[in-house]
Amino acid sequence: MNKVLIILPAFNEGKVIGKVITSVRKEGFKNILVVDDSSKDNTSETAEKAGAIVLRHSINRGAGATTLTGLTYARLKNYDFAVTMDSDGQHNPKEIKKLLNKSRKYDVVIGSRMINSEGMPLHRRIANNIGSLLTWFFFGLFVKDSQSGFKIFNKKALDKITITFDRYEFCSEVIGEIHKHKLSFVEVPIHVIYTSHSQSKGQSIKNGFIMILRFIYRKLLKS
Repeated sequence: MNKVLIILPAFNEGKVIGKVITSVRKEGFKNILVVDDSSKDNTSETAEKAGAIVLRHSINRGAGATTLTGLTYARLKNYDFAVTMDSDGQHNPKEIKKLLNKSRKYDVVIGSRMINSEGMPLHRRIANNIGSLLTWFFFGLFVKDSQSGFKIFNKKALDKITITFDRYEFCSEVIGEIHKHKLSFVEVPIHVIYTSHSQSKGQSIKNGFIMILRFIYRKLLKS
């Protein structure tokens, strides 16, 4: 457990972040990092009171930049595994160990909502399918849930993967990095806890179209 870092990128999660941290700690994980993306509420204070390490961005930069801060911290502090989870309470901490068991054989483990999407709101399924198709088209690798925020990276993956997109496009970029560096990976089914709060966060169909424009723009810059 001392070699595992739980990373919770957070923006305005003061209402739920304390409960999320407490739930993670109950599963035996003590190394919890909250990266506060310049929240306007009490996210940082609540996270510190719950026992997490807190790093705070001075300006809001996005989910990609926040995740990069967490992964960089894990690499610099020499953790063997970095676990990224959404901080809105949609991921079940009881499933961390299930994913960690797979990390013995794979460089990256992806918690997939799409292997069994029963109970998943239709608009979320559409958005995730769009994201996965875009990921395959622009980055050359198809996975069922390319937009999942529940992932585990081992040391090899931490050393190889580079995130350059600040916003949600980073999810697809991570898949591209897996493909580029020939990292081994597996998707493991997870059950997501949907609340009105968690459904107000994350990807949307609108974001999918914004992703297309940003991917095209990045590709034109490189050409």
